Amino acid sequence: MTALSASNRTTAEWKKIDSAHHLHPFTDFKGLTDEGGARLIVRAEGPYLYDSEGTKILDGMAGLWCVNVGYGRKELAEAAYAQMQELPYYNTFFKTTTMPATELARQLVELTPEGLNHAFFAGSGSEANDTVIRMVRRYWALEGQPQRQVIIGRRNGYHGSTLAALSLGGMSAMHTQSGILPGFAHIEPPHWFQLGYHEDPDAFGVKAAGWLEDKIQEVGPDSVAAFIAEPIQGAGGLVYPPATYWAEIQRVCHKYGILLIVDEVICGFGRTGNWFGSQTFDIKPDLMPLAKGMSSGYQPIAAVMVGDRVADTLISKGGEFFHGYTYSGHPVACAVALENIRILRDEGIVDRVRTDTGPYFQKRLRELADHPIVGEVRGIGMIAGIELIRDKARHEFFDDVGKVGTIARDHSFANGLIMRAVYDTLVLSPPLILTHDHIDELVEKVRLVLDKTAHDTGVTG
Repeated sequence: MTALSASNRTTAEWKKIDSAHHLHPFTDFKGLTDEGGARLIVRAEGPYLYDSEGTKILDGMAGLWCVNVGYGRKELAEAAYAQMQELPYYNTFFKTTTMPATELARQLVELTPEGLNHAFFAGSGSEANDTVIRMVRRYWALEGQPQRQVIIGRRNGYHGSTLAALSLGGMSAMHTQSGILPGFAHIEPPHWFQLGYHEDPDAFGVKAAGWLEDKIQEVGPDSVAAFIAEPIQGAGGLVYPPATYWAEIQRVCHKYGILLIVDEVICGFGRTGNWFGSQTFDIKPDLMPLAKGMSSGYQPIAAVMVGDRVADTLISKGGEFFHGYTYSGHPVACAVALENIRILRDEGIVDRVRTDTGPYFQKRLRELADHPIVGEVRGIGMIAGIELIRDKARHEFFDDVGKVGTIARDHSFANGLIMRAVYDTLVLSPPLILTHDHIDELVEKVRLVLDKTAHDTGVTG
């Protein structure tokens, strides 16, 4: 027990201090204070969180898509402690390395798709995607085409919240607040349920990939540097691509010679039933940002896996690359990531998600498709979205997009389940260590949430 956890402060006192001094990310500051302040989480074990009032909560989001091996893994704490005693910190500038950083780079090369033979370390997914921008533009400059500046992303794509990363992404609310840097463009996502419901899914997948070619032509092929996308769009509403989409995207990228960036921050390290979403969808990236599940959230760490096409140019033609972070390759974070990868591998967690718990999770969730408020359940492995809809027969969505999702999210929190709402899609991305019993509990809680939300919105089926 830490000194803080042994504190005599009451929950109300903690909330008061938090409201007075702590600005939370992605939060309406005044709204949180008006609601009485933040929930105080004090401990966690397996897939469960516990708040300061003793409430047990099933974490259906693995923190923020990241606690893949679950909470309370002492091996990860011990790996951090041992590394802190031996070498708590040193940087990787000045022609220097450490054993954890070097070994992690080696293991990531083994795990990721063929051809990604170099790793550049960062501290978060946002930092990794800032790095991607720097590498892409440096690559084209070294290749004698410095005019290739534009990186194309997708509407509602999420690649982080620094100014550069949000410009890569396609979140309009973020753009409205902060503006967007020059040199970025966006296309529609392959959201069949919202944009192609009356079309054959495979035909829609080809059509959606064609929007990339249209944008390249609009911008000018000689100005486009790269295309970036998540294998499955996460924070943008759990957009699961049609089977034809990624093959056609890769064809377009090859046709115009542009780089393909596959953002694996959410899908990486077992989420889809393979080590990476790129393996699930047979994607061959030139650059692959990683974060979150690399350490299961136990330490902040990220990386960019760099394919041979880019790395060979950066190494052979580049000279000094003027980019890096104080914590690039932090030895403690790397040590924890190595131990996390060992757990995922030695305990067969990724294989189990692919062959057992992932299929069971998807099967049980799809039983909710009969609910009058559910339009579609989509996903793979341990990631899923439940699209809420007002009228299934007429394919009519709710007015004031996001309001019903928020109602459902609040019911979820009140009934012992963390489930995220993105617009009117309920998103689940639980720890990969869920058992069948945990999944049954989760689905039971989700159905209760759907019943309460339907009651509040007057949808009776």
